Amino acid sequence: MNKALLLIADIDEFIPFEEFMLGKGGVSSLCGKYKTVSGELSGWAVTAVHSRIGKVNTATAAAYFIALEKPDAVLNFGLAGAVSKVLRGDIVAGTSFCECDFDLRAAGLPLGKKPQQEQSTYTPDAALLEAAKKIEGVKTGAFGTGDMFLTDSKKCAQYKREFGICAFDMESAAAASVCFELSVPFLSFKKISDNADDAAISEYREMNTARQQQLGDIAQQILRNAAENM
Repeated sequence: MNKALLLIADIDEFIPFEEFMLGKGGVSSLCGKYKTVSGELSGWAVTAVHSRIGKVNTATAAAYFIALEKPDAVLNFGLAGAVSKVLRGDIVAGTSFCECDFDLRAAGLPLGKKPQQEQSTYTPDAALLEAAKKIEGVKTGAFGTGDMFLTDSKKCAQYKREFGICAFDMESAAAASVCFELSVPFLSFKKISDNADDAAISEYREMNTARQQQLGDIAQQILRNAAENM
């Protein structure tokens, strides 16, 4: 049976998926300091982890659980802010992932470029992305990541111009980087919670506290579709 690792940053995003899995016979547990839920989903052995918010937390959890679980695929999902071509409530699968806030322009490097690294933007696994695209209503686009809640319209415009992103989150590029280095198939998909403007925090809180199970349904469909091609 294929194994999937699911990284979920916010506890209010993790809890609905935990309830979703428990309803299917899953089991909750603690692994070290991480809250997890495990079970079978669409023919996959799934472990979902509350990875906590931010790039460092996400990269740490990804590396730890990839080493522990040796998954055949990693999914990251949660909420993200709209930057361009997507609307609040849309489900979007990432076609690329970059750290928009990595800034060594003072040292002569372009925004987002890391020294001594050829790879600064990461791409999803083709089979996982195709599995997401088969789901009715799922959109696609480039994701940007940074350790901030994006509410600055000027910065939002800059990231759109520099990276062509449609959405901004705090985790996807960090998880993608770890999966790239460890050669593990990866995909991130997000529900658009806000418009990355001065109303973003209240819009995010409104959608986040609703604790919807929709993303669990999407994850299940992606795994089901991916099983045909992996």
